[in-house]
Amino acid sequence: MLRPKEVQLIGEEIALSWEDGSEGYIKGSALRAASPSASTKGERDIFGNQYGGETNPDYSGVTVTSWEFVGNYAIRFHFSDGHSTGIYGYELLKELGDG
Repeated sequence: MLRPKEVQLIGEEIALSWEDGSEGYIKGSALRAASPSASTKGERDIFGNQYGGETNPDYSGVTVTSWEFVGNYAIRFHFSDGHSTGIYGYELLKELGDG
């Protein structure tokens, strides 16, 4: 699994430097919109019915205020809108930063 060597806040973006020498940049608003948390994405039951989640959210202007590593597989970001329940796996962060 590819891991970040360094994480920095540069303006409104998170900069990630990876073990393979690549770099990625993700705007705070895009990172917030991609939150894998149940409060953002909702949850599905065994029949595929969706419960919860946000509809038509506007994350413009939302920024990252801090972050913390979760084990050896993810980062939890804290956002200016108070959200902090999403745990972003390294694979997801790499994908978001490459886009």
